[in-house]
Amino acid sequence: MKRSILLIEDDVLMREFISDYFIQEEWEVQEAENGRIALDKFNAAHFDLIILDIMMPEMDGYTVCRSIRAKSDIPIIIITARSDDEDQLLGFELGADEYVIKPLSPRVLVARAKALLKRKEGTVGRKNEMLVYGELQINRKAHVVNISGVNIDFSPKEYDLLLFLVQNYGKVLSREYILNAVWGYDYLGDLRTVDTHIKKLRAKLGETGRYIVTVVRAGYKFEV
Repeated sequence: MKRSILLIEDDVLMREFISDYFIQEEWEVQEAENGRIALDKFNAAHFDLIILDIMMPEMDGYTVCRSIRAKSDIPIIIITARSDDEDQLLGFELGADEYVIKPLSPRVLVARAKALLKRKEGTVGRKNEMLVYGELQINRKAHVVNISGVNIDFSPKEYDLLLFLVQNYGKVLSREYILNAVWGYDYLGDLRTVDTHIKKLRAKLGETGRYIVTVVRAGYKFEV
């Protein structure tokens, strides 16, 4: 599955410069030229990483960082030409994970992004190996799902789909987005694949299948 990144930078040449390197490393990149557009995109889709400039029109990076941190622990790398200690401290206080000073090396930025995600995933794996929602329990380490203590058999793709929905708790996910994220962008099937697997998931989950909510004309979300 490709990593997805939201690159928030008002300088179009800088965006293209950074994007090219991440795309070469097979990341999926979405771009935003200001904070308002960035928050709209963040609320509409799933991302694995945020790269965020500080000095932007309409809404500065600190405000964007604060808004994102209020609802998500997604890894955030701040990039800026401002190197003052106070600026860096403010970024970290608002929840940034990394602070990279311009001019920057895109290759180093990609390496930092990979290292940051590896650290984050290790922490999440230790803290959240067991996900519990009512009677539904998911053991991420063992890839085991049980309801009221009874293990439920899922195919690998059914498990991937369930985990993807859970990891995006409360977010409305379009069928197209689910298809691309779980099956991959080169998958040749159509959107009915998602509906079919959702139907199978609900059947196997029994009463807890109601946690997978259909949002009319929009997609699905996982919510207890």
